[in-house]
Amino acid sequence: MLVVVESAGRADHKALAGMSIVMRRWIIEQSLASNVGHVASALSITDIVAVLWGSVMRAPGTADPDRDRFILSKGHAALALYAAMRHQEVMDAETFATFCRDNSLLGVHPEHELPGVDLSTGSLGLGLSVGCGMALGLKKKGSRARVFVLMSDAEMNEGAVWEACQFAAHHRLENLIAAIDVNGLQAFGYTKDVLDLSPLSGKWGVFGWDAVDADGHDHSGLLTAFNAPPKGGPRVVVARTVQGKGVSFMENRLEWHYRNLTPDMAERALREIGGGS
Repeated sequence: MLVVVESAGRADHKALAGMSIVMRRWIIEQSLASNVGHVASALSITDIVAVLWGSVMRAPGTADPDRDRFILSKGHAALALYAAMRHQEVMDAETFATFCRDNSLLGVHPEHELPGVDLSTGSLGLGLSVGCGMALGLKKKGSRARVFVLMSDAEMNEGAVWEACQFAAHHRLENLIAAIDVNGLQAFGYTKDVLDLSPLSGKWGVFGWDAVDADGHDHSGLLTAFNAPPKGGPRVVVARTVQGKGVSFMENRLEWHYRNLTPDMAERALREIGGGS
């Protein structure tokens, strides 16, 4: 059974640190139970997702028409999104445990049929374009809702991202906030070797965005970046992260883009993450 309820209250950076630990433990446990990979990608964005769902966004995942929308454009990291939804009580534990099981709505990539998910994603490079449409529509309706789009640095290789970037700046979509998970790795190598687009913040700034650099694992810094007053146009938070953050044998290791956990690996990972009872 799936239960959708109002999300929990906003948390400060200390509470968000605790939320991130819990989310990382759940990510490891469900990755092992389902024998599904992309675990390192989920760990990379855990702190960003915790800050957004635990503090920044208003009524995420609810049916409130003025709720803030969330698009996980790097859909292969959906396990981090599901963990945040469970933590904020938008999803119950029973549903969370069905990750990648038969007849479950919790797939490797998020599906909009799942209550609390605003957009089905997985084809990289498309999330920002849809986010632009959502933000423009909400702006025309006079809604106070905002749209948050979380992308990977590898998505910057897609031309559609830069078309959407120009569109958002042209329409001065100050209700659109993007975040880029800059972990430096993608499926087939280091992003700097596949297509080097650094410095990203400089490029987004030239395109008319309020570009803010941040440590993607510093909850306090992320809160400051996301909560800064709008400057009359869209904002992007360029968040430097570590693939597999919190698990030493996964951190910055390319093979963990796809690799699955063994029980021994999962036990070691949970010890390193800590926070267990």
